[in-house]
Amino acid sequence: MSEPLKASNARLKDLRRLSRRSERSERRLFLADGPKAVEAALEAGCVEEVFAVPGAPVPGGVPTTLVDERALAALSDSVSPAGVVALCRYVDVPLADALAGARLVALCADVRDPGNAGTVIRCADAAGADAVVLAGQSVDLYNPKTIRASVGSAFHLPVAVEPTAADAVRAAREAGLTLLAADGAGELGLYDAALAEVLRGPTAWLFGNEAWGLPEELAALADHRVAIPIHGRAESLNLSTAAALCLYESARGRESR
Repeated sequence: MSEPLKASNARLKDLRRLSRRSERSERRLFLADGPKAVEAALEAGCVEEVFAVPGAPVPGGVPTTLVDERALAALSDSVSPAGVVALCRYVDVPLADALAGARLVALCADVRDPGNAGTVIRCADAAGADAVVLAGQSVDLYNPKTIRASVGSAFHLPVAVEPTAADAVRAAREAGLTLLAADGAGELGLYDAALAEVLRGPTAWLFGNEAWGLPEELAALADHRVAIPIHGRAESLNLSTAAALCLYESARGRESR
């Protein structure tokens, strides 16, 4: 068996360039870090090659290269790399494909934090959503922190990327989805009977930026604005927590049909 590659290896140096969004976009390749992400990427069929330290469990049927600990750490942005990294092809789908036939969609507008974006994808997956859209100036789907925060869910359901948030909203409406804007000043409450009726049909939840929420011009495109009740003294909810509540309320509505 050949010796594990070291961090100074030319191939590994080239792969480290994928830490830059521009490089990822140009090559349409990214690195998925950790066993959960690698396992999900393998199931999705998008893995080009796996890099693992000696002794790490490695999959069969895909090219695998052994690397030493320092080399793996250089490929990972994790504080404690988990021993395996996969080189993957992009997995996002065209917006029209993501929306076709969808009954529950999470649409993120200008969501900048990769941890939040990845967690929304994970919540959407858990709630049985059909797709996620990262729109406007949202974080890169292939940011290592986004992929890691999704815990494999970025590979489980269709994710579309749309540069213009308003275009994504209009496309969702054209696909037959009712647009619900998560908005603290909404005219409907999350547990209102009127909303329960809306949730029986195809819906897209619109979530805004972590700091300033949805811009007025975008919220105005929604069919309804929905507020999550705050029963205590907290000023607001974290974006991914709010998304989880909204998506699970949709899941509950679908089950009651």
